[in-house]
Amino acid sequence: MKKAIVTGAGNGLGADIAQALSEAGYKVGVLDLSETDAMAVAGKLENAVGLQADVCDPESVKRAFDQFGETPDLLVNNAGIVRFGTMDEQSVDDFLDVINVNLVGSCICAREAGIRMLEQGSGHIVSITSINGVHPAPGTGTYGATKAGLANLTQLMAIEWGPRGVRANSIAPGFIDGGMSIPIYANPKVREVRSNGVPTRRLGTPSDISQAILFLDSEGASYISGQQLVVDGGVINSVLAQLPRE
Repeated sequence: MKKAIVTGAGNGLGADIAQALSEAGYKVGVLDLSETDAMAVAGKLENAVGLQADVCDPESVKRAFDQFGETPDLLVNNAGIVRFGTMDEQSVDDFLDVINVNLVGSCICAREAGIRMLEQGSGHIVSITSINGVHPAPGTGTYGATKAGLANLTQLMAIEWGPRGVRANSIAPGFIDGGMSIPIYANPKVREVRSNGVPTRRLGTPSDISQAILFLDSEGASYISGQQLVVDGGVINSVLAQLPRE
């Protein structure tokens, strides 16, 4: 049985990922800042363990990994936050909160998993980035910058740890109808405009992301490392399609 730890898995996209991995036969560590949420999600899954940790605290993360009891074959770096508002509206504390969780926290978790994976000579780290890390969206502060940094960190892990048996990849979701975006797409007009702006003419689902993770962690993808898989229905490549000719 393969083993996986998913961060930020107490709700939203992380909980969906944890469920998909459990259904695929993984033993899953459901890691979240909220112990109550982590236990609630784990309690609904087969072969799952609830783990409480603050991803920004190395000792807290180490305790959670120790509690899991086994070296994970897969870490899904999913924990993340966003602060909405323009650069001039947001405070430095807003910037730092997002950087600390999305980038520093992901680095801490990846390092904790990586050290253990390197000892066993195998493992895979998949980090959830965003299309905002490719093309930043206005009003999202340092969110896009942290996701771009996480994609770069993924490349670093791949080249440093690849020779010792550990792969690293990232997934950049597009317009996903789930997780932090649920309040956005509760507006029917936003749903329609966003859906029509995607070449595949639909919003993405949490399952689209979970299936991408399962693919990257499969034997068929064992030669893929250091890559960012954009799962967005083609939207970031559709700039010219959105502009009128006349």
